[in-house]
Parts: sequence; structure tokens; C-alpha cells
Amino acid sequence: MLALQKAENKWSLFGNKSRNGSPAAVSISTANQPIEHLLTREWLLTNERGSYASSTIAGCNTRGYHGLLIGSLNPPVNRIMALANCLEMVIVKGQSFNLSTFEFNDKFTPAGHSLLKQFRQDFGVHFDYELDKLKLTKSIYLLRDKDTVALVYDFTSVPEPLDFVSRPFVGLRDFHTLQHSHAPLCAKRLGDSVLVRHDVPNSCELLLNCPSVNFVVDRQWWFNFVYRNNRERGQEFTEDLWTPGFFKCRMETPTKIVLWANLSPPWARYKPDELTKLDIDTVREDLLRHQENIKHKAGSMGVSRNGNRASIFETLCLTAEEFIVKRQTNNHQRTTILAGYPWFADWGRDAFIALPGLLLATGRFDEAKSVLTTFASAADEGMIPNRFDDRSGTTYFNSVDASLWFINAAFQYLQAGGDSNTFNQELMPTIRWIIESYHKGTRFDIHADTDGLITAGNDQTQLTWMDAKYDGVAFTPRCGKAVEVNALWYNSLCLLAQHQPGLDTENAEQYKQMADKVRTSFCELFWNKSKGYLNDCILPDGAVDDSLRPNQIFAVSLPYSPLSPSQQKSVVKAVQNQLLTPYGLRTLNVQNSRYQGIYTGPQQQRDEAYHQGTVWAFLLGPFVESFLKVNGFSRKSRKKAAEFIKPLLRHLNEDSCLGSVSEIFDGDMPHKPRGCIAQSWSVAELIRAYLLING
Repeated sequence: MLALQKAENKWSLFGNKSRNGSPAAVSISTANQPIEHLLTREWLLTNERGSYASSTIAGCNTRGYHGLLIGSLNPPVNRIMALANCLEMVIVKGQSFNLSTFEFNDKFTPAGHSLLKQFRQDFGVHFDYELDKLKLTKSIYLLRDKDTVALVYDFTSVPEPLDFVSRPFVGLRDFHTLQHSHAPLCAKRLGDSVLVRHDVPNSCELLLNCPSVNFVVDRQWWFNFVYRNNRERGQEFTEDLWTPGFFKCRMETPTKIVLWANLSPPWARYKPDELTKLDIDTVREDLLRHQENIKHKAGSMGVSRNGNRASIFETLCLTAEEFIVKRQTNNHQRTTILAGYPWFADWGRDAFIALPGLLLATGRFDEAKSVLTTFASAADEGMIPNRFDDRSGTTYFNSVDASLWFINAAFQYLQAGGDSNTFNQELMPTIRWIIESYHKGTRFDIHADTDGLITAGNDQTQLTWMDAKYDGVAFTPRCGKAVEVNALWYNSLCLLAQHQPGLDTENAEQYKQMADKVRTSFCELFWNKSKGYLNDCILPDGAVDDSLRPNQIFAVSLPYSPLSPSQQKSVVKAVQNQLLTPYGLRTLNVQNSRYQGIYTGPQQQRDEAYHQGTVWAFLLGPFVESFLKVNGFSRKSRKKAAEFIKPLLRHLNEDSCLGSVSEIFDGDMPHKPRGCIAQSWSVAELIRAYLLING
């Protein structure tokens, strides 16, 4: 078993049992922990619709994106923060004991975290409270296929009669915004249920139901909830929340109470009787069964047959599940990959960098096929979409590399699953269209120059993955010939050339000739002999940007490299010596005058630092692959590479979002996690690196 325990927090990973007997991925003793420490650990539950529930292990929301139910009206987008939180209290002999924790004006009122003894996470999240001899476990479960959350209050020890109160706080607002008291919220009783909506036409609705518990109408606005993470990021950070009343019950013996909450779009009303028919044991069984199915697929991938490695790999496969969702297209549901939680939707570049790790490495070939064919069907002018709009469904194509990553992922799908029919009939036409369009020219002035290399954009565009832009300023425009774009271009041509023999000899020779030309030009323009690494970009005027950036690592890690073996070793050495950190690669070396080591503050400040020194976790995957490649995948190099990924494995269940991997980290020590709390390609590349080392 991997020794990933932190003594002061009493972490327990990969195999504890929760009180309900199911495997607990994370178990944390919270007793006597300072609130500041509890607020830095977050939890996340997701479902196949792109909906989620998330907060801190203290139960106090620190982000505007936190909530007990953030549902997706048009899966996986148009997300609504429906149920923000609940005020929960126990009343014994007239004395109230609050279980909840909220922050108002830098004060925690109430401060129920003092009664919290333990936090656990498996296919739900669990908060264990103790008050003298009273014992209560609050559990949260998010249904897999509905915008429905269940809050379970399990009183396992009731030494004397008590009253329990749960007051829900409602948002019903776009999850990118915050709510204020001018919002026209209203509520009405529907039998045993309470329906909350905006008092305007075509409003979505939040349905609340707590069987056998009395609801007391008591409409109130609560003002100025503080979200400290929003404040740190220079965003609006106070919110007003509305409550229609509270649920209250009397108990004298051990009792289990379930509060159900469901979000419905205006065009598909959810009926109260459907909510009352739900059974919490059935929901738990479904969630557990789904986890076991994921583990079963993991077991077919070989590495998990080793006892120690099994636990780690299964945990990684369960983490991958967070990002695999369904997109509603033309009355059909097709698989897609969300880039990250809490705010990203599905992006083409992210999807195809992540697909090999999230889907192929975990044995989910049908879902990989669906992702590939979904994006292929949306191609236009020989380009794969960069992203779909959160609300309008508009397709954006502002990426020069997404289409090339699609080609790489498609060939990996063919190699891993052997599905030549899908590849030849549904993917190959799009692949050839991309190659032809990039060669002759397409959007954003993307085209092959006379030297065969791909050039694109201008100083106002942000077409590579280093795409930070604020107020019309692209901080890393990298227009012209970017090193990783042309490494991908060369790789794509080689993949096509090797696939054609016996099928189309003439085309195979054409692609080979194109690849040979690109290889010669690539080495002439990008190889910086005096520095022993690759230039980052050749600008449109021919000027050379020789910044030491991690983009060059793809010229080694991809299946086909244009570099000689000695050049590949030199690139890996330079990246290892100057960019490698415990959590990934810096986007710029520390010695560069443009280096920024801290990612914080208002949007502009953060965007300036985003690719100017900030560490990206996903880059550890191509680095590990490159390191192993140049060292012949020797036993010694595998052992060294295992050391490279240990900090991220620890981070998986210790820092930031428990059970996932952050998007980015500060370039400066101690490399504080930043950005998205859970990022798909961070997880995917950790999975891939783990398999490369242990496979």
C-alpha cells in the first residue's frame, strides 16, 4: 500500500471502511483542526450530466462555484447553482447546537466545524459529528443521471429527545455569477414538497422534499455570505441567499432523515411524486455498483493485478470518472470530457490530450469512440472545435493545436482498441481534411509555409495552449511557428504515412515526403545548438523566441520525433534541470526576466502569470514519457520517474480537492495549488505516467 499519510491530519487512504461498510477513499480526522486548515481542503461529487456538488471539508463554501447542487440544464453546460448550503442545528433541552459553518465579514457564524470529528469520502461525502453522546453522520450523494442530490442525516445515537432543523439556502443562478437580494425568488407547497423558482416566466425550478418531516414556512434573505477564494482571485466575493423556510422534526430514537433536492429546466418539469419515489438505499447501491464497474475495467488493464498498484490505479480510474460526461446533441447523448471543475466545460484541446489517459488507459474504448466521433462531426474548415459555449452552444475554433491533438488521439484509439472500422470510416476522412486544410490554409491564417512548417496567427491571437488573454492583450501570443504545433504536425504526417501502405501507396509517399521536409526544417529552425534545447517559437518576421519553455518536450514525447537521439536527450536534460518541479513543469524558467512565480490576484494579474512560470501538472506526463524514452525505459529510469510522480500522487488525496488533481501550481515554492481544483488532463497524464512507469 502506498505510504501517503500525513500525521498531523491522520490521513487514511486506499482502503479504509466508512461507517456504512463501503470502501472509503479518504478519511480525515478533523477534531481540533483549525478552521483555516479545513477550508483549504475541498470535496467534489460529479455526475454524467456535468452537474456537481462541492464545498470544503468544514462545510463552509469558499467559492461562488461551491454548492450542494449545481445542475446542468443543457448537459454538460448551462449550469445553475441551485442549492447553496443548509443551516443545520440540533436543539436539546432548549439549547441550540449548530452543525453548519458560514463566513460573514471575516467571522464564522455559526461555527459548527467545532463539532465535526471526521470527514470521509467514497462515492459520497460524509461528515461525522459528535455532541456528548449524540452521534450524527451527514452524507451527501449526487445521483448519476439526474440533477438530484440527497442529504442524509443519520442519527446513530440519540441519548435524549431532540429537535433537528435544516434550513436550505437557495441560489438558482448561473454558476458564473453571484446572487443579491433583488432576485425575485418565490416558493410554494406541493404536498410534502416545496417548489422554489424565480417569479418570472420560464424559470428553472428547485424542488425540495424531506419525507415525514414538517416544513415550516419562514421566508428570509440572508446577506453577505463571504467567499474567500473569490476575494483572493480579485472577484466579487459576497452573496445574498434566500431561504423559503426550514424542515423540522422531533426524535427520541436513532433516526435517518433524507432531504432531496432536484433542479428542473423550464421545459421539463420534475414532478414531486418522482422525487418521493426515490430510495436512498437504491441510490447508494447504484453509485457503489458504478464504482465497482470502473474498478473492474481497471482490473483488465494489467497493472492493477499487483496488490499495491491495484489500489493506486483504481483510485486514479475513479478520479478519471469525474470528467467523463454526456453531451446532448441532436436528441442524442454522446460522451465528452469536461476540461475541469468547477468552471470549465468541454474543450477540444483538453479532451484529446486527456483522452488517452482518461479513456484508453482505463479500458473505456466505447466512450473514447464517442468523444472522437462527436468532435469529428463538429469539424469545420478542417478544424476541430476548441470549445462549445456554456450557454448558446456556439462552437469556437480558436486553436491551432486541437485538431492535431485529435489526430494523435485517433491513432492511439486505433492502436489501443483495434477498431479499424470506426477509424477508417468516421475518423480518417476528418484526419485527411485536417491535413489538407492545414497544408493549404484555413482559419486564423493557419497554413504550411514554404519550408513545410505550420505557421499561424498574429500578435492579437492566442491559438496555442498558452492562450491567456485579457482586455484584448494576448500575454503569450506565440504567433508564427510554435515548436509543439510543428512537433504535432510532424507526428501527424508520420502517423498517416505509416498507416497508408497497402491501402494508398501514393498518399503514403506524399505524407512521407511532407514529413521529411518538415523534419529538416524543424531541426534547422528550432534546434538551438548553443543552448542545447529547442527555440519556443519562430515569429512571422523570422525573429527567434528562444525562451526556455516546456512546449519543446512534445518534440520528444510524441510517437514520432523530428529530433536525433542526442538532441532528444539534451532537451530532456534542459527541461529537467530548469523547469521540473514536484508537481509538473514550469511554463518559463526562473532566470527569465518575464518569470512570475505566484498565480494570484485579479484576473489580469493571474492571466499575466498563467504561462510565465506557473506550473502545469499535465506536463509531467509528457516529461515522464520523454525521460523514459531517452533512457530506454530502463529499470533505473522507471525508478527515478516513480519519484517524479510521487508528489502528485500525494496531492491526489491530501491537498486542494481531495480525490483529484489541480490544474496549476505556483512556480515558486511551496508550489501552492491554484486554478481549477480538478483538471482532466492533470489526472489523465498522471494516469498515463503511472502506467508508463509500472506497465
